[in-house]
Amino acid sequence: MADRRMVYPYTLSAKIAQFPLKWHLNNQWVWRYWFISIALCAPVFYSISRLSNSPENKAKWAEIRRKEREPHH
Repeated sequence: MADRRMVYPYTLSAKIAQFPLKWHLNNQWVWRYWFISIALCAPVFYSISRLSNSPENKAKWAEIRRKEREPHH
């Protein structure tokens, strides 16, 4: 049976099936640097998240908010 591609893919699934993803991954710099940036930034974001969610930091945050709620003289 011959290849019977639509002249214009009307449905979303036909558009996805005919999208040249391999060409985009090989020929556009954005994809390469996006993956590199995720690999480089993930450890930094993880350490920031770990530090900000530490019990000491949560206690300090609660103390600051408690002082804000106190009535002023």
